[in-house]
This record gives sequence, C-alpha cells and structure tokens, in this order.
Amino acid sequence: MIYLDNSATTQMDEDVLTAMLPWLRQDYGNASSIYGLGRRARVAIEQARADIAECINAHPAEIFFTSGGTESNNTVLKSCVDESALADTIAVGATEHHAILHPLEILAQKHTTAIIPVDENGVIQKETVQMYNLPRTLISIMHANNETGIIQPIQELRSQCPEALFHTDAVQSFGKIPFDVQQLGVDFASFSAHKIHGPKGVGALFIRKGIDFKAHQQGGGQERNRRAGTEATALIVGFAFAAKKAYREMQQRAAHTHSLIALLRKELSDVEGLHCNTPEENTLPTIIHFSLDHADTIDGEAILQSLDICGIAASNGSACVSGSMQSSHVLLAMGRSKAEAKAAVRFSVSRHTTKEEIQIAAAALKDILTSLRG
Repeated sequence: MIYLDNSATTQMDEDVLTAMLPWLRQDYGNASSIYGLGRRARVAIEQARADIAECINAHPAEIFFTSGGTESNNTVLKSCVDESALADTIAVGATEHHAILHPLEILAQKHTTAIIPVDENGVIQKETVQMYNLPRTLISIMHANNETGIIQPIQELRSQCPEALFHTDAVQSFGKIPFDVQQLGVDFASFSAHKIHGPKGVGALFIRKGIDFKAHQQGGGQERNRRAGTEATALIVGFAFAAKKAYREMQQRAAHTHSLIALLRKELSDVEGLHCNTPEENTLPTIIHFSLDHADTIDGEAILQSLDICGIAASNGSACVSGSMQSSHVLLAMGRSKAEAKAAVRFSVSRHTTKEEIQIAAAALKDILTSLRG
C-alpha cells in the first residue's frame, strides 16, 4: 500500500513504541500514587511536560495532557464560556476542523457565536478579525488547515485582537513547522501526537499562565485540577519522544516532504480541469489538495475508491458521515462550487513517503480521471 493520508494519522515510529514499552510493562504505576512505582510515573510525565513545553517555548506549568486535539479544542471552547466564564462570544474561522465547528454548533444554542470568513485561498485577513477585538470574546483560528495545508498568519491576526482571548488548533502544524507560543501571542493551543508518528489517544493543551481556567472534565485532581482522569503515562512518554524527534529532524523532514509535494504538483500540472487548492507558499510542506473545475459528472468517492483499488490511500479531507462523503466545507468557504468541493482529493506525505510512490500515485490519478470522464 502507498499511504498518502498522513494528515489523518501517521505510522508510529518503532523507537516511539520502544520508549513507551517500559511504561506498559514493568513501570505501570498510577502517577498519583505515592509509592515508588507511582513516583517513577510522575517523574516521567513531568519530564514529558517539560519536553513538550520546550518545543513550543512555553513553561511546563502551561502544558496539560489530554486525549488529543478534539478534547483540547472542546475543552477550550466549552470551558471559556461555561465553567471558566471567560467569554460571552466565540468567533471561529470558517475552515476550522470539525472538532471546533461541531462544538460551536452546540454552544450556539446558548451563547453568541460567529464564523469568520476566509478569502479564495482560505486565508483570514487581518481586517476581518478586527471587529472581534472585544473583551470576553474567544477567537479560535487554526494554525494550518488540515485539508489545504494553508498556514494562517496567526501572529498578525492576534495583533489585531489584543482584547480578546485567542486559541489556535495546531494539530496539523505541530512538529512540522516552528510553533512558538510567545511569538504568536496565543492564549490557548491544541496539539496531538498521532500526526507526528506518535501514539493515538494523547495530546496536549497549552493554557497561558495567569488565565483562570477551570476544568471542563471533573473527577480527580490530575493535571493541576484542569483535566481529571488517570494520566496515560506510556502515551504521554511516547508523545514527548515523538515531539522531540520531530523538532530535532524538522528541517530535514520538511525538505524531504516539500520536495515530494512539489513533485506531485508538477506531475499533475498538465491534467485538464484539475485545480490545486494549495498555494505554493505559506503552506505546510506535507499537504497538497486538488479538485476538479468541472466536477458535476465526477463522483468524488469514486476517485478515492479507485485509488484504493490501486493500493493508494488518500482522502478528500472532508468528513465522512455514515459512509457518505460530504462536500468539503473548507472549499465551500473558499468559494468553490458544491460539486467541486465534493470531487476532491488530498495527498499528505510524511518522512516515510518516497519519490517513487508519488510518481505511481500521480500516474494512477491521471488514469482514474481519464476513466471516470469516459
């Protein structure tokens, strides 16, 4: 199989698993226990916390471990308007992940919410966010889009809204491009391990020191009373190991994946009617997204199924509900037609992807489109 869906998840590295195994076997203690087995787990978790903090230029006390990006996103939105009562209004980007948009739909039943529009490239302009520069407003804008790879100018957007609280979903960008919470000026940020060859089921939430943020999930007093539940030591250790490795190898990985994306762009540049939704600049080095200009007669699901038959795993980047693909809300927000937003394909690569795999995938997509067009 040629795996080109690394924005959905990545293959866990063997050395990450090796780092986790002791905490699954002999060092299985509960980190809240006071005896030796528990204390060793606590030390490992606090070291992992410090490692993650170092990656993003934060203080260890600003890092809280969660089950992943979805929990981190939900926690920020819901606690800010409910448990913590820090905000009365939530404004989010139109191209956010569903882990932001779906909680927003629920919160809209009781709170004031707003959708911030994007331009034709999926970018939020600084003039657009200025109207949300109000106290008791939470703004959530993702750092890099999971479908198109576009990077939002978070630092610039944040500078336009000094009065508001600011959250960014950094699940796709973390470990792939530099992310500095001090430079960006964000108050909250969400991260996940399984996008950087770490384990599934673990992530982190950055909460800037000084914010009176109360737990959305109650129970025990773990994570300094901000996230109840027994810590998953092995997953946390694996997350930190993967993060340190990703940051250590960031330039090397980015150069490799960028060259693959550039090759794929070139290989498919002569396909009639195939539109690239990923600009060449200000995007992640791991994602490229295509759609068909005249897609009324092309079944987007058929494209992906045909690729699968060829042994190529890809996606269109949109949600899949009950086995039926929906039009990409990201492309719709960018002004694309509903048909084009459904007949789309996203390729996302990793450090394991090869040039030969890219060439095979490009040739296969060309043949599939020729066949579907009849």
